[in-house]
Amino acid sequence: MQPLYSGGSGSSVAATLRSVQVGPIAGQSGWLVRTKLIDRLGMAGARTPQYRLDVTLDDNITAFGLRSDQAATQERRTLRARYQLVRLDKGEVVLDATAGSDAGIDIVSSEYATVAAEQTALENIADEVADQIVARLAVYASRTGAK
Repeated sequence: MQPLYSGGSGSSVAATLRSVQVGPIAGQSGWLVRTKLIDRLGMAGARTPQYRLDVTLDDNITAFGLRSDQAATQERRTLRARYQLVRLDKGEVVLDATAGSDAGIDIVSSEYATVAAEQTALENIADEVADQIVARLAVYASRTGAK
């Protein structure tokens, strides 16, 4: 076993992560995930990108737990991402994978509280999806020796 980030910020894995440009991602959930990815990859002030990360999201809210009056009592918010890492010099996809997370939401009598819970759930699962993507990119970089 060897630490993934051995060498700290000067390691080849960290250098590869800094060389990934995150493409635009549609929607509010896309903005959240893209912002989190940029923060985690360390792209701010980085050199010329060698890779582009293309992400497509599927954000769903499903109601369930029906009461006798057919009103839902709970929701499940699901965020799934399909992402591709493209090597810019060759234009080839070097990694094609998925990530996802979900969260349960209780529906309460206050519509404001329910909307706030939905938003909080989105922020939390966007964090988890971004973490999964960055971890997978780091594993790719360590296994291939990408620079």
